[in-house]
Amino acid sequence: MGASKIPVFYSFRRCPYAIRARLAISYSGMTVALREVVLRDKPKELITASSKATVPVLLLEDGSVIDESLDIMLWALQQHDPNHWGAFDSGSGESLIAENDTSFKYWLDRYKYADRHPEFSRLYYRQQCQHLLEKLESVLAKTPFLQGKHFGITDAAILPFIRQFAHVDKTWFAQSGYHNIKRWLYDFMQSALFLSVMNKYPQWQLGDKPIYFPQNAC
Repeated sequence: MGASKIPVFYSFRRCPYAIRARLAISYSGMTVALREVVLRDKPKELITASSKATVPVLLLEDGSVIDESLDIMLWALQQHDPNHWGAFDSGSGESLIAENDTSFKYWLDRYKYADRHPEFSRLYYRQQCQHLLEKLESVLAKTPFLQGKHFGITDAAILPFIRQFAHVDKTWFAQSGYHNIKRWLYDFMQSALFLSVMNKYPQWQLGDKPIYFPQNAC
């Protein structure tokens, strides 16, 4: 199968937006030609494909481009959704994703890089992040997943960001009272799906032999 016959996917291993897009692509069983990007050395092909010029970007066979991670997730689920990830139990999932992608991400960036944002302390930034964590903990006290009884798009869209939050201060997080979040996060981090999308790949260069994703594709 030639790379030109399947979508091209620009990714960066640690980026939570790219992680959630990879989760949906892998889960759906779609095959893409993966191009691993180094953000400080972006290929001109990525910049040409999307004015956003950052990952993730999905270039479809017809030349159209999807350059928002949630849209890539939805595209993948539209192709194949065997376990009904897209079946929201209620509208709460969409609102949680929206809050994650706006206010939580804003404060998470400052919590991670508090030295770059001396206006407030790292503690203050963490406390702002906790507004969403309180909501997630409440949901997860009632159901195993944010989506309800089964893992779904709400979980896949938010978990990579909670993982990033937890890694800022692992000791504090491990000792925190967010027992349901910790159970949900740690189970996810040990799952075959998560481990499969976190493989390391070399930086893509023009002329490289295609790397198909997921790894067992083609």
